[in-house]
Amino acid sequence: MNSYGNLFKVTLYGESHQEAIGVVIDGIPAGIQIDLERITLDLKKRQPGAIGTTKRIEPDLFKITSGVFNGYSTGSPIHLTIENVNTQSKDYEHLIHQPRPGHADFVANIKYKGFQDYRGGGRFSGRLTAALVAAGAIAKMVIPFELSNELIQVGALTDLSKIDEYLENIAKQGDSVGGLIEIKATNMIVGLGEPFFNKLDAEIAKMMFSIPAVKGVEIGTGFKGLTMLGSQFNDEFIDEAGKTKTNNSGGVSGGISNGNDLIVKVMIKPTSSIQKSQETFSFETNQKEVLQIGGRHDVCIARRAGIVLENALAIVLADLYLISKAYH
Repeated sequence: MNSYGNLFKVTLYGESHQEAIGVVIDGIPAGIQIDLERITLDLKKRQPGAIGTTKRIEPDLFKITSGVFNGYSTGSPIHLTIENVNTQSKDYEHLIHQPRPGHADFVANIKYKGFQDYRGGGRFSGRLTAALVAAGAIAKMVIPFELSNELIQVGALTDLSKIDEYLENIAKQGDSVGGLIEIKATNMIVGLGEPFFNKLDAEIAKMMFSIPAVKGVEIGTGFKGLTMLGSQFNDEFIDEAGKTKTNNSGGVSGGISNGNDLIVKVMIKPTSSIQKSQETFSFETNQKEVLQIGGRHDVCIARRAGIVLENALAIVLADLYLISKAYH
């Protein structure tokens, strides 16, 4: 429900416009050096500021209230909290009766019988990913792998040297676009993943699809492999360590890491909340009405989602890494 992991377990709490959001990290071994600056730097990478990103700027100052002493993990749960200080809840009052197309407003209202906090998307808001980034930054302190992310496509644009001009044009239309992000883990080892139901690629997919706006996940070559022959797709071994000539499998064989680079591509959908007027059903008048959403929203969420996906992957790897160590 609100927790992920077995040995490295994270529990997210909070909503977009509540006083704070945060995370409890349980299972982190004692004696891990906790680099607060690393957490701060990762949170800054998630913040808006570039063209096409939201004007809601939160300082994302975090506070750790347990689990760390003299700069090291104590072995008890780490509690990290981040205040919400820049909210405009009035922007969302009209959405009670006229849910946004493409958003969770409608299903949340039915599922939670109207008791959900609808402000800013509440529990379904991308705001929660700040806590996920902080947890992932700590996960990176547990694992020996190097992680990176790269935005490789925005909408129809593949030449990202033109991204500012492209997003300015989309913004003038009052619309939004999605994006494609590649996450990579290097210096990988063989053996991460627990078949049948805790395979590495299965866990990655579960984690990524838990993040708001994610609509597609590929491992390695992904769907392009559909047009390839087996002789083309198969990764030929070139040494005794398991290195392969190609990496179409994206570093995963049979649900287990094979030591090659782990390659994950994630598709982020266009932002649901757009400035362009839309005609959609109103539960107040029981007919279709023009909806003007308003508020402060990203034209392209993908522009600052890379660090979210990277750190989410770190959480998956930390959990499976600790499981692997326990077995061995």
